[in-house]
Amino acid sequence: MSFKVAIVGRPNVGKSSLFNRLIGTRHAITDDQPGITRDRLYGQAEWLTQTFEVIDTGGIDYVDAPFLTEIRVQAEIAMDEADVILFVVDGVSGLHDEDEMIAKVLYKRQKEVIVVVNKIDDQSKIPSIYEFYALGLGDPIGVSSIHGIGLGDVLDRVISFKPENNMPSYDEATTFAIVGRPNVGKSSLMNAILNQERVITSDISGTTRDAIDTPFKRQKKSYVVIDTAGIKKRGKIYESFDKYSVIRARSALERADVALLVVDGNEGIIEQDKHVGGLIQDYYKAVVIVVNKWDLIDKDEKTMAKMTKEIQSHFQFFDYAEVVFVSAKDKTRLNPLFDAIDLASGNYQKSLKTSVLNEILHEATLKHPTAIFNHGRANFTYITQSGIKPPTFQLFVNNPDYVHFSYLRYLHNAFREAIDLKGTPIKFMLRKKVSDDI
Repeated sequence: MSFKVAIVGRPNVGKSSLFNRLIGTRHAITDDQPGITRDRLYGQAEWLTQTFEVIDTGGIDYVDAPFLTEIRVQAEIAMDEADVILFVVDGVSGLHDEDEMIAKVLYKRQKEVIVVVNKIDDQSKIPSIYEFYALGLGDPIGVSSIHGIGLGDVLDRVISFKPENNMPSYDEATTFAIVGRPNVGKSSLMNAILNQERVITSDISGTTRDAIDTPFKRQKKSYVVIDTAGIKKRGKIYESFDKYSVIRARSALERADVALLVVDGNEGIIEQDKHVGGLIQDYYKAVVIVVNKWDLIDKDEKTMAKMTKEIQSHFQFFDYAEVVFVSAKDKTRLNPLFDAIDLASGNYQKSLKTSVLNEILHEATLKHPTAIFNHGRANFTYITQSGIKPPTFQLFVNNPDYVHFSYLRYLHNAFREAIDLKGTPIKFMLRKKVSDDI
């Protein structure tokens, strides 16, 4: 399971600034392709070769207003999921009653808490730190999230709580995670796949409580299915924050090769489906789009093709994904699902000959030469594969700044036309060619 750090505190103490500092440039949220929904709540940080998840939250305010109650619930969900909590306070305005109320909530969590006193921009403000000892949560650390002061001390403390990696390894098996917004039938699909009722199902969103890894064999092939959980706590407020189930979905995606993005065929695509798709894309996982509840749909011989086209229009950033229709309830159309899983998994770890790659590159650049961009013209000289899961390619060019994003997209399409890469993303890493001159 991934190591998670939640940032909490009352409004306007600098939580988001700290979040941005911790994740640096690792959290790329821009994309020129349509249809991608991102949530800035989550990011990945790295310190001393150790990586961990960071969860930002809205400011906890104990004023009795509906939207503030919802923000508080968001923060409490994040705290439930976190291994370490960064409790951010304001070193300029000092200790507030709200800080003490939040501290009382943190006592009950029995989690590791680090008090981060923000806005300590210079030596003269250091004495402001000491009043926060009154919170009874250990030694506060003074930082300036704007200027980056003191963050090394915070990160050292965070890493000190991080255990050794005990993530399970399934070397010979195809691992796939079942992800999607609540109530699309993820647990029912897992039951259908395993052909047994080992996961409790319900029509109430957020029923599943824990992520479950289940190894199994099918037609002499080894698989591990990872079912992702909904929200721990129930009730109207918690159920209204279905998007927080993605905290566990991220953990599942970390240890899976293939993501089954389950959508409700009867209800259609909504914005949260795209949000989950964005998470899969963030992790560069192979993907199969699974349209569940096929049994509820009025259909003829054209329905499947029509729905496939409609779904692909919503998930244009997954133009390489296969769309499979199933009924988890009736346990039907599972063979096409496993064919798609096997294809995506195989392509996700596909290795290609350097000579083949360079032939495709040569033909693509001849067919469509580069244009002048940033006062120069890109000249591609060589390509080689540097990794799998997903297939990753080093693309050598005279100057990466001369490569327009639209040309890189053209090369993506050219390679996909030439090679079967159905179901998997691919990565191009631009590298500046070093001159042979001495």
